[in-house]
Amino acid sequence: MHFSLYPFIFSLLPLFLFLIFLLKWLSITARPPPKNPPPSPRKLPLIGNLHQMGPFPHRSLHSLSQVHGPLMLLHFAAAPVLIASSSSAAREIMKTHDLIFSNRPKSTIWEKVMFGAKGVAFSPYGEYWRQMKSIFVLQILSNKRVQSFRDVREEETALMIEKISDSGSDVVNLSKLIVELMANVVCRAAWGRKYDGIGGKGGGARRGFQEVLGEVLELAGYFDIGDFAPWLKWVNRVNGVYGRAERLSKELDEFMEGVVEEHESKERKIGQDFVDVLLEIQRENVVGIHLQRDSIKALISDILVAGTDTSSATIEWVMTELLKHPQAMKKLQAEVRLIAQSNQPVTEDDLDQMPYLKAVIKETLRLHPPGPLILPRESTKDVQVMGYDIAAGTRVLVNVWAIMRDPASWDEPEKFRPERFLNGCSIDFKGHDFELIPFGAGRRGCPGIQFAVVIIELVVANLVHKFDFAQPDGVELDESEAFGLAVHKKLPLLLVATPLSC
Repeated sequence: MHFSLYPFIFSLLPLFLFLIFLLKWLSITARPPPKNPPPSPRKLPLIGNLHQMGPFPHRSLHSLSQVHGPLMLLHFAAAPVLIASSSSAAREIMKTHDLIFSNRPKSTIWEKVMFGAKGVAFSPYGEYWRQMKSIFVLQILSNKRVQSFRDVREEETALMIEKISDSGSDVVNLSKLIVELMANVVCRAAWGRKYDGIGGKGGGARRGFQEVLGEVLELAGYFDIGDFAPWLKWVNRVNGVYGRAERLSKELDEFMEGVVEEHESKERKIGQDFVDVLLEIQRENVVGIHLQRDSIKALISDILVAGTDTSSATIEWVMTELLKHPQAMKKLQAEVRLIAQSNQPVTEDDLDQMPYLKAVIKETLRLHPPGPLILPRESTKDVQVMGYDIAAGTRVLVNVWAIMRDPASWDEPEKFRPERFLNGCSIDFKGHDFELIPFGAGRRGCPGIQFAVVIIELVVANLVHKFDFAQPDGVELDESEAFGLAVHKKLPLLLVATPLSC
């Protein structure tokens, strides 16, 4: 008899779920709001402003800021999110109140995939993060350490140039070659070998490292509604996202464990690569830190993810802009070919003599920051920003894409004009000039700027030095974006490369 009640109960299930969500939403939104909050677009029940994001959040948020101002408060589900869209707003967040905004909000997917978020990128602000940042800056990415991998950068760049030369008149997928080059450089620096020469623990057949890394990057850019509305975490359990993250975590852990064990089992020169450095710190307690094994894996994974993805995206956009602006391409080729010998590769010694090259890269980073919203922050206490009250626990997104296209800071901001950085312009991207912050600023600014910029300069200089480029017949230059952890071109950059006549 009681089985006849099941259809009735199941018919009421959606109503029960709706009431649960409504109660959750009301319990959160019932908290007293700040006395003087920033302007806000109108939000919907349950989802807040999520419906206004669109496929390219940096562009959607820029459009909203045109209406509501450079500092606005949105809600993703019930979670308050502060959006900064001007250099003055960014300065208050990343300089004036940098300490208050130095925390990272919880990221369930990142914690699942990247060893509990025990690296530098996503670990919460505190003593542990300060220790990891110290290791990163002083031991792994110091000026001396970055310089020690000069031969690696130059060798891998030369190999890519050779591959392009061997292609003859065939169409070259430059995007693919750049990603492979960056993976090789970062892996050789991290563990002394190329990504395709590393096996996982156990020695069985495995996916290639680049395939694994690509899936990590795809998941890292996934919007997790459960991080903003914990009562909706079941969504990503049902659709398989969390399960996929857990499977990928096991695969990456096995891969990294094999790398660490290989380093531990051999007689190696200490300091040869990043894993050696971290193992030395663990053994010798070099900096007074007891370094856990998962911390080593997390730090190396941070380097792999950030170093490969952002640098390859930037080189891709540099070459796209140069193809779109042939006069800039000719000017850069003239500069590079004047400095470097025609039959020899460009070396890192040559780069300081190429101001137009540096201007081209700055202008590309201005128009195409690899992370247009950079990584999110979170306030640790109540604070005032630009006269508005911001509550503790508010997430913060700095829209550097909007800031670096702001007509209040830049003349003709939508135009590609490298010349704006010449003739005494002192604006740089190292975190002091908030009009140009593609790498962020403050405590949470990217610590790998030097490592990234030198390889970007070297690769671009060698490409334009050795080849003239044209697009294949019938192929138009596409500038569509693919949003993720870093914003790449949606379609690969396909080119025909003609070697420079000596």
